[in-house]
Amino acid sequence: MSLAPSRTFPSVQEGDDPFLALWPHRYDYLWAEHPHPDERPDWQTESRYPLSDRLLQQGAMLYGVRFGPTTRYCVLDVDKSSAYHPTRDRFAWRRLVAALEVLGLVQAMVCTSSYSGGLHLYFPFDTEQKTWAIALAVSTLLENNGFKLAPGQLEVFPNCKAYVTSGEHSLYNGHRLPMQAGSYLLNQDLQMLWGNQETFVQHWQFAQGRNSLDTKALERILKAARRRQFRVTGKADKFLNDLNAEIEQGWTGPGQTNRLLGRIAMRSYIFGHVLYTDKPLEGHALVHDIVTIAQNLPGYHDWCQHQQEVEKRAQDWRLAVEQSHYFHYGTDKRPVALSPDCPDESESSWNQQQQTEARARIQQAVTDLLEKAALPSGITARFDALVTYGLSGTTLYRHRDLWHPRHLQNATIDVLQSAVEPDCSWTASGSNNHTNLLGESGCNSLPEGISSPLESLEPWTIGCNSSPSGALSQVETRNMTQEEGIAYIKEVLKQVEVRRQSETAKKRQRQAWRDQLLLPFLDGSE
Repeated sequence: MSLAPSRTFPSVQEGDDPFLALWPHRYDYLWAEHPHPDERPDWQTESRYPLSDRLLQQGAMLYGVRFGPTTRYCVLDVDKSSAYHPTRDRFAWRRLVAALEVLGLVQAMVCTSSYSGGLHLYFPFDTEQKTWAIALAVSTLLENNGFKLAPGQLEVFPNCKAYVTSGEHSLYNGHRLPMQAGSYLLNQDLQMLWGNQETFVQHWQFAQGRNSLDTKALERILKAARRRQFRVTGKADKFLNDLNAEIEQGWTGPGQTNRLLGRIAMRSYIFGHVLYTDKPLEGHALVHDIVTIAQNLPGYHDWCQHQQEVEKRAQDWRLAVEQSHYFHYGTDKRPVALSPDCPDESESSWNQQQQTEARARIQQAVTDLLEKAALPSGITARFDALVTYGLSGTTLYRHRDLWHPRHLQNATIDVLQSAVEPDCSWTASGSNNHTNLLGESGCNSLPEGISSPLESLEPWTIGCNSSPSGALSQVETRNMTQEEGIAYIKEVLKQVEVRRQSETAKKRQRQAWRDQLLLPFLDGSE
């Protein structure tokens, strides 16, 4: 009978053993039978259940552990045959320690790994850190100081895992636990010390007290190392630098929240795993990152006027960037090829439904503001007023033809011009001082002498006026009641929407036709 891997398998914990408490991650552990002194252990991985304290205490086998997502120590492994072993370079191990001092790691515990004579240098530190960050920072510092990392020469635990895009789960390399057969503590002169697990804990606690990890230095090293690791060069490097330039200055005044959150979302989504995380940011992790960065930028508490809803806006930007053409740097996000004859109707239908609902909400909000004579004239003020109806910044930007003064002005004029009667004789030169219905002056900023928004429904300087449902003369628009005016505006908005849907359908038809023409040529180039 085979057992499925389990992360909930309960093992007996010996809570009063400080040595065992040093190794909290017990999953996917290593084990091997005790070999002859001149032979290497035949290490095996056990993934079905975690390593228990009692198995370790029994000592019937040799054991090793791997690393979880966080750690409080790292290990350097110098093999007996390594160029950095004291038998070949007696000062190399001191240079290894010196290379890590910039991180605040100044005290190493040195012990023999086994009867082979290899060395393990343990660096315990005071605060728990992300494992991938320690792996990358330590490896980078050693390489910058001329050390070459390779099996049989010098290895770092935890190791830098290769980044995979296929969703596969990879493990950190495991290291042999100390104070087993052939493992002894060494002093600063590399002379063996007699001791046991209790002695090891005492040395560990002393070293841990001296190793105060510098988190700012860690962040600085990671930032440079990740960019080098992913080879961020050329256009991508310039793009990242441009994003940094916009973001790092933070808020310098009001009205900057939407743009800053958008830039943060873009940088975190595209380059987050390059700069400071172990995997690309998506979903809730991306939202959390956007909010955390925003709240720590200069000027946030002084100038951000949306602090009470910053998480909601971050969520909106998360959805926007994940559905955009941007992708995680270093991955290959190509759209699934669809045949022009067999489009993805389910996705298209769902997207179309979402857009239709969003546009309906915007139209309802605009209508409500008009009924209250409260539609602001300024772009920013109008945007903020619509946001109070539960509309996100991304949605408003995507459908700005329904509310933006300039877009709405042009669209409304187009609708009215399309309904002009053939025998119209009133020309555009007739007046230059008419007020636009939904133009830059808005609906609640009225010319002198006009007491109602409906009195601004006089014809624009476009010629003879006609509503979408029939011609309306200048006198008729001036004599509208409040209800008739609002109904007229709604009809204009409907005509705008109908025209937009018609243009979208024609655009899709043209694109499908182009794809059919290009398809034979694409097959030979792939």
